[in-house]
Amino acid sequence: MKNKKDLLLITDFSAKEIWDIFKLAKKLKIELKKKGKNKRLLEGKSLALIFEKQSLRTRISFEIGMAQLGGHVVYLDPRDTGIGVRESEADVARVLSSMANIIAARTYAHQTIVNIAENSKIPVINALSDIEHPCQALTDLYTIWEIKGKIKGLKIVYVGDGDNNVAHSFCLGATMLGATFVCGSPKGFWMNKDIVKKAKQYGKVLETVDPQDAVKDADVVVTDTWISMGDSDKGQRMKIFKKYQVNKDLMKFAKKDAIFMHCLPAYREKEVTAEIIDGPQSVVFQEAENRMHVQKALLIKLLDKR
Repeated sequence: MKNKKDLLLITDFSAKEIWDIFKLAKKLKIELKKKGKNKRLLEGKSLALIFEKQSLRTRISFEIGMAQLGGHVVYLDPRDTGIGVRESEADVARVLSSMANIIAARTYAHQTIVNIAENSKIPVINALSDIEHPCQALTDLYTIWEIKGKIKGLKIVYVGDGDNNVAHSFCLGATMLGATFVCGSPKGFWMNKDIVKKAKQYGKVLETVDPQDAVKDADVVVTDTWISMGDSDKGQRMKIFKKYQVNKDLMKFAKKDAIFMHCLPAYREKEVTAEIIDGPQSVVFQEAENRMHVQKALLIKLLDKR
């Protein structure tokens, strides 16, 4: 494919390109709700999913979304490819480039996705790495726009483990689109310094150890699990993050119309109470559904089939 474009980092897209994806996602969602189907814009196209990590939303949103657009998906777990062990990332990318039309990879190390993209002749999507989760951030920002009607000028607050792929992509995407991004995390768990430096080139970023100060007057409150896949210090983390739980008392500091977001899976009574995640301010299941609509728009854009 000539001049193929990848999505490895959320900043691989400009603000205009992100808005183009959002507008297309909105059209696709409305079309599906009204007509029960989408135009088969990706008829005959194949998506290869390379997954090193478990997944529910990422996998089904890509598989069902691709099917709704008339395309086909091949799912490859570590037993299928042995990527990086049985077979190099470069060889896997070259083989898939000769058969598929686009690749989405969910990996432990971000460098694995970089290696795939560098050796691929077809577009590559980062479906999660240890540095960023651009698909999730695009969906979260789309959901905020869908509910709030805007992103510019909003205060988006992430509470919990700031050294987190979702927080990184969210921070960059939010500032690119004109929002203020605040992260409330304990020392030692702040966002990656290079990510923060890059985000500050786009807009306002604040970090604090005080969760109440972070959430004050927030339009959006976001959290994620305290224990990510690969973390071995579970007991210590549970103690460190205890005061960063999103609960009724913390949400009182946000605006009355503030919404709560979580990319799921969630652990109730750990990073968030059931009262909040299952309450009226929570939009987590609307957020989860939107993964499919936004990723369909992303696939169409990267395959240049609009």
